[in-house]
Amino acid sequence: MNFKLDTTNVIYSFSKDNPKVLEVPSSSIVEIETLDCFSNQIQNDKDALKSIDLERVNPATGPIFIKEALKGDTLKVTIENIEIKNQGVISTGKDLGTLGYLLKGLDSKIIPIKNNKAIFNDIEISLNPMIGVIGVAPKKASINCGTPGNHGGNMDNKAIKKGSILYLPIATNGALFALGDLHASMGDGEIGISGIEIPGKVTVKLEVLKEFKTENPILEDKDSLYTIASAETVDEAAILANEDMLKLLSKKISMKTNEIVMLMSIVCNTEICQIVNPLKTVRVSIPKSVLNQLDFKI
Repeated sequence: MNFKLDTTNVIYSFSKDNPKVLEVPSSSIVEIETLDCFSNQIQNDKDALKSIDLERVNPATGPIFIKEALKGDTLKVTIENIEIKNQGVISTGKDLGTLGYLLKGLDSKIIPIKNNKAIFNDIEISLNPMIGVIGVAPKKASINCGTPGNHGGNMDNKAIKKGSILYLPIATNGALFALGDLHASMGDGEIGISGIEIPGKVTVKLEVLKEFKTENPILEDKDSLYTIASAETVDEAAILANEDMLKLLSKKISMKTNEIVMLMSIVCNTEICQIVNPLKTVRVSIPKSVLNQLDFKI
């Protein structure tokens, strides 16, 4: 079944107490309209970052209640499509991001999207439409949409794009799924605090898995499988993501732990998603060309 959800229904925190705005059965396809991370408050170069309503940052459209979803299940989210508008915005400034201590003032720049390219001054930038905020209600009472965690949230993981599949642990009945914060393009790290922030639409397929369990987000695309973890430091997040990869592989393949770690050391990549949010996010990837030889399946 197909459903639609527009931006009259947004949240600014993931919570089991958020009232559902749409209820769907498992295996539904939902088209979700999104605002940009500033709730579309910056429309031209004259709109000042310092003047926007900071209570309206990082909106996620939802939440969606999935009927069959129970605590302890896993939500499989297939990203069927991402459509972006023809204009985005990027911002940075004093005390923002990793280099904010070197900057003065606050600046925003409108980025036109033309001929499938982002135009930064006269530089053409290849597009990589991706989802910054995507998740379900957490175990905790509430987590703001700007913070990542094992519920998903603001992971700013550029691998969450069209064609990828995200697996999220369900912590409350119905899951209460939401997404937002699209980027037309973003570099790993998101060092200046924003990618090309842009409104758009995302089409997802939402399926409840009863047998497969996970404690943290897992992602796959046509080439790789990823474990994702967030923590107070990049080092802590990297250790957690690697531990999750080890646990996942240990459950599915018949190798000794030492052998699996050796394999990981030569084929896995530890990759930074973002280092600017309240918790830092890291992904660990393993090629499917290796997994296929091990008959590995989620």
